[in-house]
Amino acid sequence: MSDSSTEPPDTTKPTHPCPEEITRKLEDFIKNSLGGQVVFSRIEPHNLGSSPEESDSSDSSPAEETPDVSFEFSYKPTDIKAYLDRFVIRQDEAKKVLATAVCDHYNHARMLREHAAQNTQSTLEFSKQNVIIIGPTGVGKTYLVKHIADLIGVPFVKADATKFSETGYVGGDVDDLIRDLVAKANGNVTLAEHGIIYLDEIDKLATGGEGRGGRDVSGRGVQTALLKLMEETEVPLYASNDFRSQMKMMFDMRQGRSGREVINTRNILFIVSGAFSGLEKIIEKRQSKASIGFGAAIQEKPASEELLRQARTKDFIDYGFEAEFIGRLPVRVFCEALTADDLFQIMKHSEGSLIRQYEREFHAYGVKAVFEDDALRSVATIAAEEKTGARGLVTAWEKVLRDFKFELPSLGLPDLIVDGELVKDTARALERCRFDAQSLKTDVRADDVRAFASRFEAEHGLSLVFDVAAIHAVVQRAEREGSSIETLCQRLFKDYSFGLQLVSRSSGQTVFHLTPEVVDQPDRFLSELVVNSYRQTENPVSANHGS
Repeated sequence: MSDSSTEPPDTTKPTHPCPEEITRKLEDFIKNSLGGQVVFSRIEPHNLGSSPEESDSSDSSPAEETPDVSFEFSYKPTDIKAYLDRFVIRQDEAKKVLATAVCDHYNHARMLREHAAQNTQSTLEFSKQNVIIIGPTGVGKTYLVKHIADLIGVPFVKADATKFSETGYVGGDVDDLIRDLVAKANGNVTLAEHGIIYLDEIDKLATGGEGRGGRDVSGRGVQTALLKLMEETEVPLYASNDFRSQMKMMFDMRQGRSGREVINTRNILFIVSGAFSGLEKIIEKRQSKASIGFGAAIQEKPASEELLRQARTKDFIDYGFEAEFIGRLPVRVFCEALTADDLFQIMKHSEGSLIRQYEREFHAYGVKAVFEDDALRSVATIAAEEKTGARGLVTAWEKVLRDFKFELPSLGLPDLIVDGELVKDTARALERCRFDAQSLKTDVRADDVRAFASRFEAEHGLSLVFDVAAIHAVVQRAEREGSSIETLCQRLFKDYSFGLQLVSRSSGQTVFHLTPEVVDQPDRFLSELVVNSYRQTENPVSANHGS
């Protein structure tokens, strides 16, 4: 006893287990108890807020709690369309309809909020502007919605309707979509209540309508389950049948959080989309019945795309949708199929062009890839034959570039000119790359040409890409004229800093491919570039119209 009384008191603060440790122990316990048949989804600490020690240090409020700030919207339809034009080629009508519907939806939400703040006895009601998008695969449906959400700053959740069932969605239910918005909003429920939910392949929920094979009955059940979400309902923030959600609630309670426990769906915008294959047959049949009679004129059969534009609510019901479900989607948007020229415009002008991705991939290995227009047009033609819209570009380019992406990082070739000849005969172009790489290694003067190009880019922000033949032309001309590489290049390209800046401001072009012909007549090449760039300014290529 005397020994224990002389020991100093333990003043250290008891150590509480961190959320990761608790989660790990629970995971081990559940797996061991249930024979490893249950996979425990670990709750990440950034979703749980601060540790108990941090919350104990403040008596006033929980640490790191995300405040519910109000959502402000001030965009006009033209603002949204102008933003979409930067990323999505064509689809002008779809952009206009979507932009208008989005502005109406969020303006209605603002008016309702202001009306509620006035505490008046009158009621103010608006019909929700939920949207249904009809169009073939790969035309930019998802891209449109995603960029709208990015612009206005709301959380965006995308899911495929085919993953839903009447009994649940990946172990949960359709309400999980609403909770996903809260997660995307970092716990800000107010922001989540102004988010966008996008359901693709919604046509797969059709339940065997007229002229269609019957789908399992879960399609009707999913439509019914979505009805209340698309109108207005309150969804519990914590799912009662989801262990992960209940664990999060326990941690929130432990940290003293007493925030809202439900999410209202009134101001959540629902957008659904699908290809709706076979819908045009239902429309055509309806129109044929309406035109039967002796006085009916013989009309040319309209194209499938034009038929889809004439879709009515009755057509969707005949297709296999519940009347109540299709009634919750008053705004209808039609996306056009993409032509080879549209695919060229996507690669050439879209800010999200796949070409930028390939340029970065080659740049990671020190290779500057330059894509010529004739190569883009050739690949666009190949991709159009895939009938998968812009997705066909990935398939086509992968086939063209796979061997170059494999070998070039090891060859040491500083540049790759992707032109029409390379697309047409990849084996021959790759063999030429091997030969060029070897010839550059044996000619040290080639380094002087590349050094000039590097200094030019550093000073002016513009890239001069000498192909191998152009490098040899510079070396040979320097030998003939008894000049150094640096002196010759300074003289040949003395006006390029000013001239190419003009071209860049007019066309946006920053990379310029130089051939042996340019080395022979540099002034002529520069003059043609300047003239062509100003012609394009006077008669701009309208990416919006796919020209």
